[in-house]
Amino acid sequence: MAKIISFISRKGGTGKTTNAINLATALHHGGKKVLLVETDTNYTLNTLRKMEQLKGEAGGTLFEILGSHDHQVADELIRIKQTPGLHFIIVDSAGKTTDEGIKKLCLVSDAVIVPTSLTQNDLLVTYQTVADLAPARALNPNLKIMVLPNRIHSFTKMKTVHDSLSNVDAIILDVMVPQKNVFVNFSTVTAETEYQPVVNELMKHLK
Repeated sequence: MAKIISFISRKGGTGKTTNAINLATALHHGGKKVLLVETDTNYTLNTLRKMEQLKGEAGGTLFEILGSHDHQVADELIRIKQTPGLHFIIVDSAGKTTDEGIKKLCLVSDAVIVPTSLTQNDLLVTYQTVADLAPARALNPNLKIMVLPNRIHSFTKMKTVHDSLSNVDAIILDVMVPQKNVFVNFSTVTAETEYQPVVNELMKHLK
């Protein structure tokens, strides 16, 4: 049965979409059968995929990208996760953690990833996001809530990251996504090799 990994945050701009697509492309190129679901009504990733296809950049086998909405995606995932041969469903959520749909999404997810930088504003958002997800974790004890340090200066030490996030009641992933253009200028076709350490760290916690 497929594992569901959902990217959730209380606000936009924290790196949900960037990391969702980097994770999906990396897993796909690693031989896993992946489905990416985006609940943003603008369907940004679907549009990007079409553009890449028009430019002739989308050769070979591609993973599927589906559009949905926060209020209905959880019910859809219950059915989709039964798809034979499917390994991972990556969800790029659009809503706030206080929405009922996001709570339901947490109940069907195996892992929730909260991306964050170390700016004061993003740290406050991360604390509140994890707090908002606590009731869902109580109902779904197998749910793993992970914080992914994102857009971190390359000279920052991992100890500094952990110290900054020490009060967050979640798994702090022992890896960080540097502030580099290779991660921001993502593709739905080509995997970014520099993202592999993040994938490896995530998979350790999903076994």
